[in-house]
Amino acid sequence: MTTAMTCTRLTIFTVAGIFLQIIGLSIFVFGFFPVKPTLSGISGSESYRDPLCDSSSNSNESELHSDKLRLHYQELSGIAMVSGAIGGFLDVAFNFNTQAFLEDNLLGQFFRIGWKMVMLGDETWLKLFPGLFMRHDGVSSFFVKDTVQVDRNVSRHLPDELNSDDWNFLILHYLGLDHVGHTGGRNSPLMAGKLKEMDDIVRTMHLIAVMDRNHDQGQTLLVVVSDHGMTDNGNHGGSSYEETDSLMLFIGLGSNFSDYGATINNVAFQVDLAPTLALLFGVPIPKNNVGVVVPGTLSSLGDYEQLRALELNSWQLLRLMQAQIPSSLFEGFSCNCFVDGICEGLDISECSGDKEKQLICLFRNAALLHHIWKSKKLTKSSGAVEDFSGALDAYNAFLKTASEWLASKTTEKPVFLLGLGLSAMLLSCIVCATLFLSLFKEVYHEPKDRVCSLSYRLNLEEVFIFALLLILVISMGSSSMVEEEHYIWHFMLSTFHLLILFKTAKLFDFSKGRNIVGDYKAVSIFLLLISGRLLRGWHQGGVNWTYLPDISKWLEQVGSGYVKWIQLISNFLVIGLGLFTLSRTGSKRKSVCVLALGFLTCGFLVLLHTGRYQDEMFGVSTDFGATVLVKVIYLLLFISAIGAALVLPWSMLNKDKSVLAEAGDCLYLIGSAYIICWCLLHLLLQQPINSGPILLLLIQILAISCLSSNDFQVNEWVEIAALYYMGMAGHFSLGNSNTLATIDVAGAFIGISSHSTILSGILMFMITYASPMLFLLSLVMYVGAKLRNQSHSTISTHRETSLGQILKLKLGFPCLVPLCINSILLTAYTVVLLLMRNHLFVWSVFSPKYLYVCATTLCTYIGVCIVAVTVTYAFFVTTFRRSNRTTRHDNS
Repeated sequence: MTTAMTCTRLTIFTVAGIFLQIIGLSIFVFGFFPVKPTLSGISGSESYRDPLCDSSSNSNESELHSDKLRLHYQELSGIAMVSGAIGGFLDVAFNFNTQAFLEDNLLGQFFRIGWKMVMLGDETWLKLFPGLFMRHDGVSSFFVKDTVQVDRNVSRHLPDELNSDDWNFLILHYLGLDHVGHTGGRNSPLMAGKLKEMDDIVRTMHLIAVMDRNHDQGQTLLVVVSDHGMTDNGNHGGSSYEETDSLMLFIGLGSNFSDYGATINNVAFQVDLAPTLALLFGVPIPKNNVGVVVPGTLSSLGDYEQLRALELNSWQLLRLMQAQIPSSLFEGFSCNCFVDGICEGLDISECSGDKEKQLICLFRNAALLHHIWKSKKLTKSSGAVEDFSGALDAYNAFLKTASEWLASKTTEKPVFLLGLGLSAMLLSCIVCATLFLSLFKEVYHEPKDRVCSLSYRLNLEEVFIFALLLILVISMGSSSMVEEEHYIWHFMLSTFHLLILFKTAKLFDFSKGRNIVGDYKAVSIFLLLISGRLLRGWHQGGVNWTYLPDISKWLEQVGSGYVKWIQLISNFLVIGLGLFTLSRTGSKRKSVCVLALGFLTCGFLVLLHTGRYQDEMFGVSTDFGATVLVKVIYLLLFISAIGAALVLPWSMLNKDKSVLAEAGDCLYLIGSAYIICWCLLHLLLQQPINSGPILLLLIQILAISCLSSNDFQVNEWVEIAALYYMGMAGHFSLGNSNTLATIDVAGAFIGISSHSTILSGILMFMITYASPMLFLLSLVMYVGAKLRNQSHSTISTHRETSLGQILKLKLGFPCLVPLCINSILLTAYTVVLLLMRNHLFVWSVFSPKYLYVCATTLCTYIGVCIVAVTVTYAFFVTTFRRSNRTTRHDNS
């Protein structure tokens, strides 16, 4: 690159670096995250034959009527959550846009044998299994503030369905308990009542099952399951015990209800439900199931049926293993070996060697013991009881080991794609760093070779910025530091503020008496320290220490009235500070007055919503008045922000000011509109307890703006880096962490009358990244403040200075610094994730963190794009109007 890089070249290289990074990130993500190995097709009669024999399906099976197919399966079986497969990591994201489930599954097997099925509850079932239910009434699962109607809509059908005999399978998916957790946490005042409601429903269905059995109407199996647990604050999605612990209760299997005591406290996995129900009801186990039959559910069957069920479960898992284990390991096995017992040279042995060989050995032992038991059973030889126990234990040992192996098995990661993606991200990082150094050389007049060498002396603030970046990169290799990342941000940022305070104190000349500028600096830095400490203590974030006391817990304990007061005070102060920022320009134009009126109107409506509807947070979220009011607020905030950006550059012409001063006033007002509208929006969307942190984040931005306007004596790129760091620290101050369980789902549906994956996803992203985006938007106001402060500098006195040169010098650092920092962190963590791909916590700690890193990258792209477009547009309009005014003046 040449020493004099033009604005156009800088823009082209920056955009090229971003696109290169996006391409590299996409390649790496799709190469790293596993696609679960699956077998195509649907399980049929081959499920009841040894997988080592010819397992081709009966060609006429698809032509059989459902009743004949059911009898055919019962004859073959010898007895008389739904797929049993584990979802991939990225299914966390894909589940927000549910599509038809095309894999072999339990409901599909029931449908093939002619079962009539009814579904009441979560409409996700209808999207997953379209056309399978003869009756259904689905409700949306995404309006998480609805804790009443969503369950009433299910229960109102229950009496009629329980009195009907035209169905074989009834699904009741209640959502209220999950919604109570999301809106109020585990200790919500609504939790006890909702649990009692669920108990009453289970009791009613249990009594019906007893009556059916007493009247010889057949036995009814009632299965009560939960799909997940929840943390203390009511969320889920992480890997903690509270979130993964769930319920599986079988009622009605045995002839005596006292038998159930023997099976209490058994441990099973959710995937175990599918093979258990398939074996109990005589249908093939879904082809990609990795679960095993739940212990205790077969106790009412005879010895032959129990071993036959375990044999069928073992055959199904062995078919999955055959697709992933080399065929050479099955040499020496014949089709008749485990069917007729003709196994030459095979005997019961200790299983050792690698995992695959152990699995084959365990299956061989179980099959041989099963055959030995059958032989003794037929000849009525002694020792059949001991052989039965041995075969039972052998099957269970194989099933447990095989299930664990299959559950942890993923497809081989394509090394070429991972290397290609990482190389692209690394190259993008180099491009961004090179552009930064080139701009640094031009702005600070330092030779680039000297900047890159050890001879260049960094000042203390620059050293600290680089040190924080280095510490973050190093800490990424520790799972504990990833979980508790907020400690680094808060500690290092507070230390940085202290360094700035000491530097300001050294520059203050006490001999000259009171200095107003010095007072402003000192007050601003103290505000940064105080607000930072309050933000640090507001939420005890992370993973391991969330039980420790913090401000939010204390406020919730003393009563909701205090939270309400904090909401009101925060709202009033945000409006007041917004009007204060507008007044700092000294402009009394109509456009500014209209903008101030917009702030007041939006603030009043947010107050109205808080006072009227906030207490009804546990009611039906589709309240028409609340929805309409929120939509009006959305519209007014959008008009205020976008209108300010579009209109103000055309209405701020002032012949008494220079172009830079005029553009500075304009950008300062636009930036103020951005951050105030963003704060008002989050006073509406965030949890009520987060209204205080929103105000404190705004105070930090205004304090930094005050310092920048009063000759801060800190390099511009350091100030921008500090703003970026403050945004990340604020991210954790709002209760976020590196686990998916802290994502606020409830707020993502405020003001939405019907479910929309796109709109809810956007709101969820905005809530999660409220702080980073706020500080990125504040860069518009930062650029305006710098321009107003430097309107009489050297660059403004040279008429020959082009607009492109001005944009490069004034917009370069606000765009490049966030992009460089994010690129370094993204590339470094990609390397860490690659190195930790076999780590014990790769899916529970490192992978969720990587999703946050990717989302942070998107947030940075959006923020930088808004800043670049806004500043460029304001400069172009200001210059255009100035040139038109000059032309008219010359013509006159």
